[in-house]
Amino acid sequence: MALALAAIAALAAAPGQAGEVVITITDLRSAKGVVRACMTTRADIFPKCVKDPAAHRAVVPAAERVVIRFTGVKPGDYAVALLHDENDNGKADRAMGMMPKEGYGFSRDAPVKMAPPRFKDAVFRQGEGATRLTIKMRYFL
Repeated sequence: MALALAAIAALAAAPGQAGEVVITITDLRSAKGVVRACMTTRADIFPKCVKDPAAHRAVVPAAERVVIRFTGVKPGDYAVALLHDENDNGKADRAMGMMPKEGYGFSRDAPVKMAPPRFKDAVFRQGEGATRLTIKMRYFL
């Protein structure tokens, strides 16, 4: 009995298995440049998750259909930020200092209203298996 209880306790304390997040990106206006993706658990820095050393990141060529796959993702709450970096200069270009000139997207298609969405509007739960997301790329200009 004691051995069985110890086994149950060990299983309950074991961390969840790493899974996979597969992101399909739709509505890119061109195949120019790259798509930059960043996925973080840190609400305090979202959407600038480049400041999170533990964030999952990818840079892939832009195309009519783009799929990004993050593997080894531990269970938890995550949010994704995307940038269609059409000129591949590594930054989000802006007009008049504030309006995005390039495409952007967020998990749960979190809306942009005068500022990027908050983490709580983009957050999704990753379990032990595969999570599939579809994110629509949006353009302000």
